[in-house]
Amino acid sequence: MSESRISRLFQEKKSDLLSVYFCAGHPAPETTLPILRALQEEGIDMVEVGIPFSDPLADGPVIQHASSQALKQGMSLQRIFDELKDFRAEIRIPVILMGYLNPILHYGFERFCKKCCETGIDAIIIPDLPYDLFLKDYADMAAAHDLPLVFLVTPETSEERIREIDDHSRTFIYAVSSAAVTGAQKSFDERKEAYFQRLKALNLKNPFLVGFGISNKATRTAAAAHSAGVIVGSRFVTLLEQHNEPRDAVKALLQALNE
Repeated sequence: MSESRISRLFQEKKSDLLSVYFCAGHPAPETTLPILRALQEEGIDMVEVGIPFSDPLADGPVIQHASSQALKQGMSLQRIFDELKDFRAEIRIPVILMGYLNPILHYGFERFCKKCCETGIDAIIIPDLPYDLFLKDYADMAAAHDLPLVFLVTPETSEERIREIDDHSRTFIYAVSSAAVTGAQKSFDERKEAYFQRLKALNLKNPFLVGFGISNKATRTAAAAHSAGVIVGSRFVTLLEQHNEPRDAVKALLQALNE
């Protein structure tokens, strides 16, 4: 099931991929499918749907606020699955669920994997699930449901660990631009560009996308020069609040990234 859409995407488009994150249930309930539809219609390559959580440690104020608003409005993991029940009837692009371990464990990890498979989710990202713990306790369950986990690396991740992660990856590697929380940045400094160059020089088996801080043409260009593409989150979450229609938010995002 799942790997094929992501694999096909990376085979067809070797560079300048654009993946976009938004938080399910934000800015309003029942918007998950309309936002996915708008992203697909405007040519976005891949989407990460965030599972709201009360204590999102890796997220900055923008996504924290979105997550809080979504929870107040009744969004839950089960409701996400309900909203996405038949989404594959019209959404062809890869869709990844991104969330913290706590609500997934509360739902039941194996039940979660089974539901992702049934729904048509292509992969999962769990930022606070340690790599070694995943291999020990969860990898077999995920594999049984053909559900790849996308691993994160940071500038502090050793080459040995990056290569180990590469060996166990089946889709792509999420290269976090810094060890800080999510949030839009105007530019990347020389240290971050050196980190992107270092990753590229490793000649990994899997492609990598750069996330955290991508918000304009300068940051997108700097990251995309060394990677397969970028992941945008906070900027799009902000634009969703500023525009009544999801499609207008997507168009505003593309304008910001291209001009």
